[in-house]
Amino acid sequence: MIFGVQAVPIIVEATARGASDGTPRILGLVDATVREAYHRVLNAFHALDLPSPRGVTTVNFAPSSLRKHGAGFDLPLALALASAAGLFGPERTRTLYAYGEVSLRGELLPARGAACVALMALAAATDEEPTLLCSLEDASSCQGIEGISVRGAATLADALYWVAGQRELPRPPAAPPRPAPYCADLEDVRGHETGKRALTVAAAGGHNLLFLGPPGSGKTALCRRLPGLMPQPSAAEQLEILQIHTAASQQQLPDTRPFRAPHHSSSSASLLGGGHELRPGEVSLAHRGILFLDELPEFRRDALEALRQPLEDGQVTVGRARQVLMMPAMFTLVAAMNPCPCGFHGHPHRPCTCTPAALKRYRNRLSGPLLDRLDLQVEIPALDPTVLRQPPDSAWSTEPLRSRVLAAQARQLARNGTHQRVPVTNARLQDRELARACAIDSKVEDVLEDVLRLHRQGGRARVRLLRVARTLADLNDRAQVAATDILEAASMRGFARNRQAAWTTSR
Repeated sequence: MIFGVQAVPIIVEATARGASDGTPRILGLVDATVREAYHRVLNAFHALDLPSPRGVTTVNFAPSSLRKHGAGFDLPLALALASAAGLFGPERTRTLYAYGEVSLRGELLPARGAACVALMALAAATDEEPTLLCSLEDASSCQGIEGISVRGAATLADALYWVAGQRELPRPPAAPPRPAPYCADLEDVRGHETGKRALTVAAAGGHNLLFLGPPGSGKTALCRRLPGLMPQPSAAEQLEILQIHTAASQQQLPDTRPFRAPHHSSSSASLLGGGHELRPGEVSLAHRGILFLDELPEFRRDALEALRQPLEDGQVTVGRARQVLMMPAMFTLVAAMNPCPCGFHGHPHRPCTCTPAALKRYRNRLSGPLLDRLDLQVEIPALDPTVLRQPPDSAWSTEPLRSRVLAAQARQLARNGTHQRVPVTNARLQDRELARACAIDSKVEDVLEDVLRLHRQGGRARVRLLRVARTLADLNDRAQVAATDILEAASMRGFARNRQAAWTTSR
């Protein structure tokens, strides 16, 4: 059974002794979907002319303290009924995990979270290799998980007779990857060299990024080109992505990092996860990838404030009355916003129609602690029409920039190492590791102190400046952080200063 992105083992057992009134008993705190599985499975038995238990049956789902939900119990229920009918003995299912939905005609259908079940079976294995029995589609998507034998069946008859040792089920081939979504080239965006530089830094170090500018300046166009700069996920990262996305749906994924762009009307539950069956939200679906929030101040205040924990910890905690779940949420946040409600505050040619009170209310939708967690805060100004006539600049093409990003991440891997087989990026370096990675001398330290004192920044800003400076040094192939890296990193955190200047001017 799937809780969040984790699977919990459930034992399904059946006996031919039921209630005295002739009705079957289904025990174990099950919901309507699991209760209906009994009738679906019996119809499949009759459609395929399979032996079923005679008389009235009792089915138990253990442990009884957990509420069971989901259509994945159809196949294990069918195995329990077939064992009660004498088709095979219980020793045949000692190391077997079954998961899948059964149609009325006896076809095996994919169920949400098959990869989570495979990983759970792998973690619970002791001496013998576990086996997962599921549909052909789920078996193909789980073939990349090492250490577990996966068998896929097209029909319930194939599955039952394979368990009984009377039929063979060959290993299904791995599912071919879906083609990666199209990503436009960065050189197609004219001008905005600072914004393109910020995208390169965000891709290389995993830094959170905010673009501020008037409507039509190119903020969204820049953000949607970031996936083209990101490196391919490693094998361990692909497994994490597969686990989360199969827990949310049966969608097959391309071998690229996720790019999630929820609408600004999204609720806190849709962003963080939850619901009746505790499914992962957008922050978890963006794990190891990008979460893009366009029109950032238009999101609900409580939803934005809830992002502070996953931005800091790389995971989200969803609490309920009976249980608390923690789901991974280590993503790169990329956001875009206008400077004011009308969008033209500070525009060189179009006047702003917002009152000072409206401007202040708009800016107050974003709290200081949330903005402080955005490493890069870059202004994207409106371009002069003559800039749009210029030919594309090949120096800002996606492919050469991606090569620089890959080289910078290779330096990070050699220096920072991995955590749980996943490379540690500069944006995730903690205090001791960050000090060792930067190794700044006294002159650079003086420059850093001057920057912090000038902009009235504290300890968190110091850490984030050093992280960005370390990424800039990696992009420039430097072993140590230089003063120019500190100054450039400070220039990419200019939104807080611009905001204060805007407030002072409006007052």
